[in-house]
Order: sequence, then structure tokens, then C-alpha cells
Amino acid sequence: MAKDPIYLDNQATTPLAPEVFDVMVPWLRDNFGNPHSAHILGRKAAAAVEVAREQVAGLLPNDGKTLFAGSATEAINLGFGAVHALKAAGRDKIIVLDTEHAAVRDTALSYEKHGFMVERHPVGPDGIASLEKLEDAIDDKTALVAAMLVNNEIGVIQPIEAIAELAHANGSLMLCDVVQGYGRVDIPGNVDMAAVSAHKIYGPKGIGALWVRNGISLPPAIHGGGQEQGIRSGTLSPALCAGFGQAAALCMSRRDSDAAHIQALADKARSCFVDWTINGSTEYRYPGNLNIRRDGLDVARLMSDVRSVAFSAGSACASGSGRPSHVLAALGLEAQQIKSSIRLGFGRYNSLEDIETAVKYINEAVEAQLA
Repeated sequence: MAKDPIYLDNQATTPLAPEVFDVMVPWLRDNFGNPHSAHILGRKAAAAVEVAREQVAGLLPNDGKTLFAGSATEAINLGFGAVHALKAAGRDKIIVLDTEHAAVRDTALSYEKHGFMVERHPVGPDGIASLEKLEDAIDDKTALVAAMLVNNEIGVIQPIEAIAELAHANGSLMLCDVVQGYGRVDIPGNVDMAAVSAHKIYGPKGIGALWVRNGISLPPAIHGGGQEQGIRSGTLSPALCAGFGQAAALCMSRRDSDAAHIQALADKARSCFVDWTINGSTEYRYPGNLNIRRDGLDVARLMSDVRSVAFSAGSACASGSGRPSHVLAALGLEAQQIKSSIRLGFGRYNSLEDIETAVKYINEAVEAQLA
């Protein structure tokens, strides 16, 4: 039987934590009640959902509500609905950073059909937005500013608290995709909405959540039975909710040990890739994401040659599209530099031996290719 590859693509998804699996099984096998039913089985399921909601909210700011969704992408789409009320007040501009995930970028662009002007705001060569330029861009016509906490492709951390302050100074809302930072990086308390995903924190796929600050109104996005406070109708899965909640609780209890472990893995990897260049800021970044390039490298060939390691040439969402990374392009990289870049993502269940072995395989294949 073929051996599974060393998994270093933890930005794309993470393995399901054993504790999460154990929590989910009873809700999949035995406790089948609809959490929206009034009888005892329904109330039991509803209670589990609310426990999970509190666990997920435990890693988010305090003064708001947490809505479950089918994914972070859906959560982001829900959050964008807040701009409709602001358009009535004359605000018809949306600003998103040019390095945003497609879930934000493409959702923003879809609002052009609703009469909004969408500005894709540039970042510097380090992947970080200039606060001075953002201050000039955000005006009294701006309804929403969207910026990602930790970039999924290059791991760069944006100054979200300062960006939110600029947005609020002009009466704009701040939406933050915190998927890659949730449970790992402090989430600024002054954002207005934050989207999160379970499968990026060792939880199940198929569930995400949107945190919404108190006082912000969202229109119904999915009509039906009125579940999730009338905004997102549909029967919730107690199993997915419970799994998400347990994953969040584990992140909270293991935060310090996870952080130390990830830093050790990152330090080991960076010490072994001395002939490579890091894409994005080397200072303001999440250490579990290492996006690097090597001049002259054909990454498509490299991935074919190194099948014993699972890594990425970009985001999982775009890897099958054939399109070059818009994130790396936004940094000013040329087409050939983009094609010579790889992303390695380190996680809780990786070991130092994994890193050493994976680096050996990758570097040997690179040297053979460039010889």
C-alpha cells in the first residue's frame, strides 16, 4: 500500500482532530433530532448547537452575535448584505484589498450589478496595505472596507485594527476574513463583521460562521423557515456545529502549545530553504504559512516530481483554474516569479521529522531540475 504523503497544505484544509471526530459521532449516529423542533429530541439538539455557538464565539469579540453558515464563503456573502442599507444613505463604494480571497473579491465585484463602485486597493511589495493610502481612499461614499487578517496564500498579517479605525472614522463598516487567523492570531475587537471556517482549525468541512457586531442589520440571504435569526434559513446540522465548537475549544486550550509548535516547524523550514526568497513580509506574517520562490523553477514540474509531499502552488481555490496567483501579482512579482513559487502550510499534526524529510525531497528535486 502506498504511503500517504507528508501533508504541508494546512492553509487549504486541516486534518480532523480526533477529539472533534469523537464529539461529532453521537450526533451523526444516535441523536438525530432536528434542532428546530420543539420536542425533547429537538431541544437536546438545539442545546448542543447553542453550546457550540458559545465555543465558536469564545475566540471572537464579545459585543456581537455569531451566525452559523455552510462555509466562510457563505458567511462573507451574508456579511456583504449590510451594504444595502448604507446605499440608501448615499454610500455606494466598496473597498477590498487586492490580495483578498476570491470569496471577498468576487463577492464585492458582484455588487457592481447593484450599483456599487468596487475599488481593489493595492498593497506594497511586502503584501501590506499602506494606511496613508487607505485613509485617502476611504471617504463618505464608502459603505464597506474588507481586509483579510492573515492572507491565505502568503501568510501576511494586515494592520486590521488600524484599518477598522480608518473605516469607522468615515462611517464605513469593516468586514474581516479571519479564516486563516482564527484561533491563532488575536482578532481586533473593532471589526464589524468577521467570517470564520471550521475546517481550517481541525474541524469539519461544511460549516462556517459570521460574527456580527451588535446593532448591524443584515437582510435575509436565504429565505425559508427563518432559522439563524431570520438571516440564513435552513436546518442546522448539530454534528457539524458540535464539531466546530469542539475544534474552537481545542484551539483555545492549546493556543500556546500550538503556537510554539508551529513556530518551531517554521524555524526549521526557513533554516533549510536558505536559497529561496520569501514572498511577502518576513516580519508581519503567521509563521505557519511559508510562501517561497526559487528563480528558474518550474513549480508544476516540481509538484509532479515530489508526490511524497502535499504542498501548494497557490490557494486551493485557484490551483485548478490555471490562473496565476492574483496575490503574488499584487506584490509586483513577474509571471515567471509567480510560476516559481510554492506554499507550505504547517499544522498541529506535523512533526519536525516531517519538515526535515519534506525539505529534503523538495530541495533534491529542485537541484535536479535546475542542474
